[in-house]
Amino acid sequence: MATDNAQQLDSDSPSLKVALAQVKLTVGALRANTERVLAAIKQAEHADLVVFPELTITGYPLEDIVYRSDLYAMLDPCIDAIKQASHHCAVMVGLPEVDGQAIYNAVSVFAAGQRIAHYRKQVLPNYGEFDEKRYFTAGDSTCVFSLAGHQVGVLICEDVWRPEPMAAAKAAGAELIVSINASPYEEYKAAQRLQVLHQRWHENQLPIVYVNQVGGQDELIFDGNSLVLDQHGDVHCALAHCQEDIQTVTFVEAQLAATELQASHQSENPDAALYQALVMALADYVNKNGFRSVVLGLSGGIDSALTLALAVDALGADKVRAVMMPYQYTADISVEDAKLQADWLGCQFDIVPIGPMVDGFMDVVPQLTENKPRDTTEENLQARCRGVLLMALSNKEGRLLLSTGNKSELAVGYCTLYGDMCGGFAPIKDVYKERVFALARYRNTLGDAIPERVITRPPSAELAPDQKDQDSLPPYPILDEIIAAYVEQDQSVADMINAGYDTETVTRVVTLIERNEYKRRQGAVGPKVTRRNFGRDRRYPITSRYLGEMLASTNDQH
Repeated sequence: MATDNAQQLDSDSPSLKVALAQVKLTVGALRANTERVLAAIKQAEHADLVVFPELTITGYPLEDIVYRSDLYAMLDPCIDAIKQASHHCAVMVGLPEVDGQAIYNAVSVFAAGQRIAHYRKQVLPNYGEFDEKRYFTAGDSTCVFSLAGHQVGVLICEDVWRPEPMAAAKAAGAELIVSINASPYEEYKAAQRLQVLHQRWHENQLPIVYVNQVGGQDELIFDGNSLVLDQHGDVHCALAHCQEDIQTVTFVEAQLAATELQASHQSENPDAALYQALVMALADYVNKNGFRSVVLGLSGGIDSALTLALAVDALGADKVRAVMMPYQYTADISVEDAKLQADWLGCQFDIVPIGPMVDGFMDVVPQLTENKPRDTTEENLQARCRGVLLMALSNKEGRLLLSTGNKSELAVGYCTLYGDMCGGFAPIKDVYKERVFALARYRNTLGDAIPERVITRPPSAELAPDQKDQDSLPPYPILDEIIAAYVEQDQSVADMINAGYDTETVTRVVTLIERNEYKRRQGAVGPKVTRRNFGRDRRYPITSRYLGEMLASTNDQH
């Protein structure tokens, strides 16, 4: 933290008040984003410089919108409005820039109605959820500008993850660094960022102002967690997790004044941090896409129970409708628990038996299939009848249907295409089953939300008599570990067997993962919270013989 030396600095030395504007932005909403910028400038009225996140005006990621020529025509009046606001204080905003055939991820600094500095991102990430090399050309120059007697170096997001850009800024005379960012959330990412920033500080011994975007954007969550490292490399202030926040720090002779010390808003509880991120992602997806409310199937099981709690916390009980659709295999306690949860949370709740719908299909299907024996077809008909009913409510009432599947089940295809996979958004799509239980327990620490029996009873799809998930799948703790090793860490079957996992279990799980790629491709989008999610991160072909080659190679080794 800042020391007594900072308090003893000459009071006549020039000071620089920097406001970190951690604000919500929406991709493509140029006018609304600009209004948010102007409002934040007023809110930070005593600052000398207000710093906004990466691609402030357009939102991030723009994806193929960045190629549209009309985007840049619409950008001009927004820039003019921000220029006018810079008569009150300097403003740093991110924006795309076209120069000939090249497009740059850039940042401009405006003061007194003029642009006083400009910088183009040098390090373009091209891994995981990032594909910036598809869209942007890398910049090749350093930016250091002077403001209120201070020399300020500028970086954009990935630049700070590499040593060269910050070292170049220091060599050009920078006394402090400002980095604007759109760094997506995944679990434990805040700690990883802090580690990187500490490394940059150790290399350069310069204070760092790190401003990150906040809000949900399709599959991505921007968690905020902006911060400032002082001249000693200590965290001087930390902004809120998954909330808008504006904080101001004061530099005197490139040192932070101790009187500006801010308490950290960042949660040390990983379950709390993840739950808050999911709530924000759901709220932003619903609201930014213009939906008025949501509907979901509430089965009395843990996945739909957690999804309901997230929906009520994100949107309010008055905007959530839960529908219980029992069939002959549905346990009485499932109906009881679903009703109790809906009562606790105060949302609209309906019980609609699906027997007549299922029976109608059961009369027709055998006639078309020459009375073949019963199998999973009849189980899937139940799920698909529920999906049809929920989609009808979605259409009729304009509600977004929430899909309730978790990562473990989606990985191995333990879900029904056009059944429980129906929906427009899947809030827990990237959450492993064991973590679902942990989040449910966490939510109950905040107040009654999920009946204890829902958490403790063995999970079941209730599509057949006395059915349990563990009849078809390995125990979830083992299943989750194998999925994480294969999907997130790229471990081979041989690696996992050598680590002590049962050969038959590993082979079965990996085979299920690969064979169900076609199914996941047709599922709803959901927020990314792990190192590698299905969709934006993990891009595997549907048609592939790689699985067979891999298993054959494993057999050869063993």
